[in-house]
Amino acid sequence: MAFGNYDFKKPDFEKVSDVVWDIPTSFKAGMRVPGRIIATKNIIDQMDLQVFDQITNVATLPGIINHSYCMPDGHSGYGFSIGGVAAFDKEEGVISPGGIGFDINCGMRLLTTNLTYDEVRPKLKPLVDSLFSMVPAGVGSTGFVKLTKPEFRTVVMEGAEWAVRNGYGWEEDLERTEESGRMRGADEAKVSQKAIDRGFNQIGTLGSGNHYLEIQYVKEENMFDRELAKKWGLFPGQVVVMFHCGSRGFGHQVATDYLQGFLNVMDSKYGIKVLDRELASAPFGSQEGQDYFAAMQCAINMSFANRQVILQRIRDVFSKSFGKSAEDLGMHMVYDVAHNTAKLEEYKIDGKKREVLVHRKGATRSLGPGRKEIPKVYRDDGQPVIIGGSMETGSYLLVGTEKAEEMTFGSTAHGSGRTMSRTRATKMFRGEDLQRDMEKRGIYVKSTSYSGLAEEAGAAYKDVDEVIGAAHDAGISKRVVKLIPIGNVKG
Repeated sequence: MAFGNYDFKKPDFEKVSDVVWDIPTSFKAGMRVPGRIIATKNIIDQMDLQVFDQITNVATLPGIINHSYCMPDGHSGYGFSIGGVAAFDKEEGVISPGGIGFDINCGMRLLTTNLTYDEVRPKLKPLVDSLFSMVPAGVGSTGFVKLTKPEFRTVVMEGAEWAVRNGYGWEEDLERTEESGRMRGADEAKVSQKAIDRGFNQIGTLGSGNHYLEIQYVKEENMFDRELAKKWGLFPGQVVVMFHCGSRGFGHQVATDYLQGFLNVMDSKYGIKVLDRELASAPFGSQEGQDYFAAMQCAINMSFANRQVILQRIRDVFSKSFGKSAEDLGMHMVYDVAHNTAKLEEYKIDGKKREVLVHRKGATRSLGPGRKEIPKVYRDDGQPVIIGGSMETGSYLLVGTEKAEEMTFGSTAHGSGRTMSRTRATKMFRGEDLQRDMEKRGIYVKSTSYSGLAEEAGAAYKDVDEVIGAAHDAGISKRVVKLIPIGNVKG
C-alpha cells in the first residue's frame, strides 16, 4: 500500500526472525548497509511503499553503521521514514535534518496520581475541560508564559532547568527527564532570528497534529510486569496522565534553515550526493554540521521546557479540581522521553566501544540496565519507555533492554504509526461523529477542530498491541503496563 500513488517495487525481504526482516544491499545501487525492519509480516504489509524506498535511501549515506533501521510503527516521512533509526561514524559520517525531523524532540511525558478511576470518572468532563482551557492547543497557539525574545534565548540554552528554576515543576522532574531536561551542547548563536520569532511565545503549548494530553487508567489485566510497575509507582485502577508535544514552530524553523543550508553546500563543498534531496546532509565534523548540531540541541531544550511547563499546568488543574496539593495527589513524573533527535552515544561495535551519532526519527531511546544515561532511580531496571497509541486504543509503558543496545543502537518504536494519510483520514471520518462515538465508549475528547480530530481516528493507525508486541518479541523493549484512555485534549 501507499499513502498515495507511489511507483516503487516492494523489496524481497530476507527473514531473520518472525519480527526482523532485512533488505539486502543488492536491492539498490549505492547501499552501504542493509535495511532492517522490526515488525511482523502483517505490519510490513500495512506499511506504505515509500517507507522501503526511504530506508534504502538512508542506507546509502556516508558513514552509516550496521543497518538502516525502521521500527514497527514505521511510515513515510520527510527524508527518513518516521520510525527510522541510523547511526553514523562521527568522523566519516553525516548529520541529516531529515533523519531528525521538523518537530525536534517531540516527546512523551507520563505522570502518576494516587487517584483511582472511580474517583476521577465523576469529575472527568470538567477536568478535561479545565485542561483544555489551561493548556493551549492547536495550530498557532500561544502560551501563557510571557517571554521577551532575549529571555527565550536563555530558555533554549537551559531547557527544563529554566522552567523548574522559575517555578514550573519540581527538582525531581529533572532527574526523571531524558538528558536531565537539558542538552549542554546547545548554542543559541547558531539559531536564526526567524526561529526565535516563531517560538518565543509558544512555551506551554501542545500544538496540533498528533500532539495530545490524555487521562488514562491502569487495568489489572494490563499489568504485564507487576513487580516493575509497582516499583515505578503504578497500581491497578490508578489514573495517570500522558502527553505528547514538541518544539513547535521553533524546531520547525531550525530544521528548515539548516536543510536549505545543507543543500547549498552538500555537493559543491563536500561532494555528498543523495538519492533524495530530503536527505540533505553535511559531514558531522564540518562547521555546517556542528552548527546544526548546536542549533538542534536548542530545539531539544525548548521542547523540554515546553513539556515541563505543561506538566506543572496539569498539576495545577488536578490540584484545583480535587482540592489537594499535587504532592498529596502523588503527581510524580515517571519519565520524559524524546523523539526526533541526534545524539552522540557509545555502543559496542565489532567488539569495541565506539561513540556514534544516532539519529532517531520517530523512535524512542531504549537503554538497558546499567547505562550511565539512565537516572539512578531506574538504572538497575533499564530506561522507562513511553509509547503512545491512538486516542481510541491505549498507550504503553515499557522498559529498555540490553538487546536494543546490541540490535538497534538502543532504539524502539515511538507510537502505533499511521496506516493512512491525514487527508485520507479526513475524507473517511467526521470529527463530530468520532467525538460522539468515543464518548459513548467512555472517552471524553476536547479538540480545537473536528478536522484535526478526524485526522487522528484510531482506524488511521496500526494496531498498537501488534506494534508493541513486535518490539517486545524482538527484545528491543519489554512491556510493563498498558494504559487505557478516558479523557483527551487534542490540538
